[in-house]
Amino acid sequence: MFLSEREGPFWERLVHKRNGEIADSIFLSTYLRWSNRFSSSAAPRPAQPSRSPHSPHIVIGITHPQTCLVLGGRLRTLREAGFRVTLVSSPGELLNHTAAQEGVESIAIPMRRGMAPAADLLSLLRLFWLLWRLRPDMTEFSTPKAGLLGSIAAMLCGVPSRVYCLRGLKLETSTGVKRRILLAAERVASACSHVVLCNSESLRNQALALGVAPEAKLLLLGSGSSGGVDVERFSPGPDSLRARLGLPPDAPVVGFVGRLTRDKGLPELVEAFAAILAARPQAHLLLVGWFDAAEDALSRKLRFRIKNHPRIHMTGYVADTAPYYRAMDVMVLPTWREGFPNVVLEAAASGIPVVTTLCTGSRDSVVPEVTGLLIPPGYPVAIREAVLQLLRNPERRCRMGEAARAWVLENYVNGRVLGLTVGCYKSLLERNRPVNTKRTPVVADSVLNPI
Repeated sequence: MFLSEREGPFWERLVHKRNGEIADSIFLSTYLRWSNRFSSSAAPRPAQPSRSPHSPHIVIGITHPQTCLVLGGRLRTLREAGFRVTLVSSPGELLNHTAAQEGVESIAIPMRRGMAPAADLLSLLRLFWLLWRLRPDMTEFSTPKAGLLGSIAAMLCGVPSRVYCLRGLKLETSTGVKRRILLAAERVASACSHVVLCNSESLRNQALALGVAPEAKLLLLGSGSSGGVDVERFSPGPDSLRARLGLPPDAPVVGFVGRLTRDKGLPELVEAFAAILAARPQAHLLLVGWFDAAEDALSRKLRFRIKNHPRIHMTGYVADTAPYYRAMDVMVLPTWREGFPNVVLEAAASGIPVVTTLCTGSRDSVVPEVTGLLIPPGYPVAIREAVLQLLRNPERRCRMGEAARAWVLENYVNGRVLGLTVGCYKSLLERNRPVNTKRTPVVADSVLNPI
């Protein structure tokens, strides 16, 4: 929630001035409608946030409310482990909705995704003032802009335990001056933090190779992943969607789940699908996702081609993707960069083999030739060959799907992954506990409005 703009000195009012960065209304309305329908039938009413002055207080910051989509289990697990959790991002209904669902507090601080020096300075001042008022025991900032500004603000405020959660390296698909700026930003965010929490082994190795942080500061928990998978929700089962989506029951279906952007490899996937159709005329391409208006947005020409192709089915945003995996024979993620792709783990838990790339992060999400296939990024021919290999061999697909689910059950069940996070954060709190603990806690209602 915003603080009152009618109270306090000039800087306090400045912290909470809106700048109009609201998430796309169509995306939000779809999310809220489906999320409410799903949660009302499958989950109890969310608990109210804990505000005990004795609970360790963690502020979790992201740049855009869209990232809330991958934070749900993390927020709830930390709250249930005894943390007082405050979620910070740019304003948007998704921020408020996620906080209410997970039983945590929320505060809106406008932040720009792209480079905007004046706006970034204003956001830094707002974050600094917020953390100065809240006096949290720990911060966890992630995504490039919030990671940079939030980590600087946390260091300046002397937050005892500071975590930078590295979810991927945007600089990997950038060149020239922009790449150097992004690398410098990663190094500053890491220097301001006590721990840089990496999503995957390859991401940790790449961060080390680029000099993002020293090896001792780069931490990988377990086998990676920031949240793991709900293996009961994502599981093999009968397909119930093909008829509704207009997919013949015996047609080969190639699937994709995620944002429809260049960095996710959509141009290469669409080109590869044309070649797949030449070999398998009955094939369909199911795109479970939406056109994201990010810096790597698809061209207007490609969006038109996707929308008007008779064999390409685009769902738009889907709140519960679990049934859609069961409609696929193979899932493809031809990405150029990742931290650790959740969608690959979800497909694997659903018993679906995956074709993805050798890029940072994505190569950790598949056991090559066992749970799926790895290909170089940027090659439609490689996508075509890998997909056709699996479509032509149903027995191999079945074996890979079974092995994929077994691998997820062994390494990526969400309770195990999130339990490692809680243990790490409690250990970090204990290690960095201030000698003087006489600090007077801020009463929540003096800073936050109730959710």
